[in-house]
Amino acid sequence: MKRSLKKESKPLIFDQYLLAATICLIALGLIMVASASMAISERQFGGPFHFLIRQMIYVVIGVVVSIGVLKVEMNTWQAMSGKILLLGLVLLVLVLIPGIGHEVNGSRRWIGFGFVNIQVSEFIKLAMVLYLAGYLVRRNQEVQTKFSGFLKPMVVLAIIALLLLKEPDFGATVVVTVAVLTMMYLAGMRVWPFIFLLLFVAIALAILAVSSPYRLQRLTTFLNPWANQYSSGYQLTQSLIAFGRGGFWGVGLGGSIQKLFYLPEAHTDFLFSVLAEELGLVGILVVIGLYVLLVVRGLMIGVRAQLAGHNASGYMAYGFSVWLAMQAVVNMGVTAGLLPTKGLTLPLMSYGGSSMLIDLIVIAMLLRIDFEARKVSPERLRKVF
Repeated sequence: MKRSLKKESKPLIFDQYLLAATICLIALGLIMVASASMAISERQFGGPFHFLIRQMIYVVIGVVVSIGVLKVEMNTWQAMSGKILLLGLVLLVLVLIPGIGHEVNGSRRWIGFGFVNIQVSEFIKLAMVLYLAGYLVRRNQEVQTKFSGFLKPMVVLAIIALLLLKEPDFGATVVVTVAVLTMMYLAGMRVWPFIFLLLFVAIALAILAVSSPYRLQRLTTFLNPWANQYSSGYQLTQSLIAFGRGGFWGVGLGGSIQKLFYLPEAHTDFLFSVLAEELGLVGILVVIGLYVLLVVRGLMIGVRAQLAGHNASGYMAYGFSVWLAMQAVVNMGVTAGLLPTKGLTLPLMSYGGSSMLIDLIVIAMLLRIDFEARKVSPERLRKVF
């Protein structure tokens, strides 16, 4: 018999589309951080690449940590999820203590460890998803049949939400709440408690929004920023000007005017505004497309994990994907004037060490979940995906 010259293709051990989307977002983010931060970097530090260099260091650290995360089995993370959540709760309390937590722009969200500042709200998102995924497997029947099944994690969520709002960090509260509710719904929670919970959360968030003067001001400013364009609406109006200047093709990379001290936080929360100005609608659609690819592949990894019998890992993948999607949507919605202003970074793109590190850990866990699922029955899984 003649030997076939055609080699059998080996099954992939990771999701190449997820990895490609991640690399593209990080690369584009570095380019935009460099462009958006040059003026402020030159002014504050005497050189144009201070923030770019720091962001590249964050990426390198994140990649190194992610390689370590990739080597850890998901069962190990599930076994440690309770301790990780407890650590997150302790950090949420510590960050509120003067002298321990660092206050920036009126919010106390960071704890310093030497030269490193950790944003606790980023860590607690990871901790809550890990914990809830394990809970939904351990108490699956209770979640699906009894009111107490979803009440218990709601108590934990309420404690986390209260501590986050004390910082205050309304944006992180919304993101973690949506991720938790989505995970519980996908785990088979009955419809009527879910509807009740959604109504309760919506009412609670509405009360929180109008009970605080600064939150109410942000809400009213979002509805009509031009009425206070030189005070509370200044940041949003400058962002809208950036979108308007960008048009279809943009003014060209590096050509933004708004980043020249007109738009505050241009390299962090409002990086997307600079991208819209310099790369236009084309750049906006490319970024949205990359996030859609990232989130869809993450959800598919969750399905693949559950088909392989790894239910906890599947719930983790769902939670991570919804978290990244929600944060991206909120950030882009805020910069485009579609949502009230929230202090949320654009995942994998905005300047910030804590967010970049946690985002890369999340991607590493998604790749690990996918790797473990593909090992179980690659032939069967390849027929589905």
